[in-house]
Amino acid sequence: MAFEIDKERFGAFVSGRRKALGLTQKELAARLFVSDKAVSKWERGQSMPDIALLTPLAECLGVSVTELLEGRRLEDAALSPGQVEDLLKKTLALSDDRPERERAGRGRRALVLVGAALLVALESVGYFGRGDLLDVLTGGALFFSLMALGFGVYFWLFAPVRIPHYYDENRISAYSDGPFRMNLTGVAINNSNWPHILRGLRVWSVAAAVGMPLLDLVMGWTWPAAWDAAGRWVLLALFLGGLFVPVYVAARRYE
Repeated sequence: MAFEIDKERFGAFVSGRRKALGLTQKELAARLFVSDKAVSKWERGQSMPDIALLTPLAECLGVSVTELLEGRRLEDAALSPGQVEDLLKKTLALSDDRPERERAGRGRRALVLVGAALLVALESVGYFGRGDLLDVLTGGALFFSLMALGFGVYFWLFAPVRIPHYYDENRISAYSDGPFRMNLTGVAINNSNWPHILRGLRVWSVAAAVGMPLLDLVMGWTWPAAWDAAGRWVLLALFLGGLFVPVYVAARRYE
């Protein structure tokens, strides 16, 4: 379609301008507060920058946003009405592309959550024979499992795939959205590492929801005395460690 952006031409133009200015991918990425891997993907035509990055990217490359979207230098600054309309359509297509993919994937993500919830329901049957279902619901394995599922609803269905642009412009270690709060001391949260943080949170929510009751049942049957004494502390350590350690590592790695 006429208003689609040619990603390969866009990438070649970004690469050419960057090299002409004597910038490395890492240096350009630092100016935009993104990762050098993101810049590499742009230049190879594998992805496009967020629409909020178009203006700062154009400024870094010494071109106009129009030239950036066209993927070429324009000798005549004046655009015809048709060219202006085409440019606007390209911009709208870029801004609409990501939300469409997000909406399309929500149904599949919901199925993951439903599957995890069904597995937890099946695991809970194992507690009826032990006579301690109320106990594990009020501070044991199923308590942690239900907490993980609750967080998972947010991570899988409602958490934004991209966070506000001011996270890229400032070094912010805390994130909040409604009742959800997260603070990664010493790490800047931005749109470079946020997708990896979110992926880690999603995996954790499902793994913790399904794994906690399973581990509790197996250990309770195998070493009942030792597990009865230390089981809750082990589960708490796994719950918190499994949440914060992978997320912190992903945030630091892709910062």
